[in-house]
Amino acid sequence: MRLSGILDDLFGGKKGGTDARQPDVVVVSGLPRSGTSMMMRMLKAGGMPILTDGVREANEDNPKGYYEFERVKALEHDKAWVKEAVGRAVKVISSLLEHLPQEYVYKVIFMERHLDEVLASQKRMLVRQGKPTDSVDDEKMRSLFEKHLEQSKRWLNQQPHMDVLYVSYNETIEEPTHKATIVNGFLRRDLDEQAMCEVIDPTLYRQRK
Repeated sequence: MRLSGILDDLFGGKKGGTDARQPDVVVVSGLPRSGTSMMMRMLKAGGMPILTDGVREANEDNPKGYYEFERVKALEHDKAWVKEAVGRAVKVISSLLEHLPQEYVYKVIFMERHLDEVLASQKRMLVRQGKPTDSVDDEKMRSLFEKHLEQSKRWLNQQPHMDVLYVSYNETIEEPTHKATIVNGFLRRDLDEQAMCEVIDPTLYRQRK
């Protein structure tokens, strides 16, 4: 099974080479269940405008909301919406990053999480959705994810129009104040770091390894 198909089911810092004076698009990315929704919630609380449409509603898997923009899923063929994201934050799954148009400047916050937790959380989500969880075993899935992450990082490192900050979900839960400061500094915005920390809900950290 291709990784892109698996990610479709689940989804229903690099060098500072860009010009900070240009209007940029803030992209929150990573694997499904890696903390992207939490980061979007933090940015919104801190005062960052976000691009979302509310089509995918909150549920038991993400009780605080997904913060997605539906048109992102068709990014390979529909890029016209990206102009709406200038000066705002938008969530883009890692496998779609390569389809972002190069005429824009991007600040990418790439969320990372222990893969055991990602796998466990994704499996629980599939169970709730009534989808099969045994099409690919855990070891094969882990291998696919590791390869995908390695390729994504290599590709991101070669993009002159993208600055990347890698943020650990696990460390953000443990050290929210420190991570909020790092994110704020990376974005070069005057975000409310205390408000960013206040929306982090440790009770939602349910798949611990």
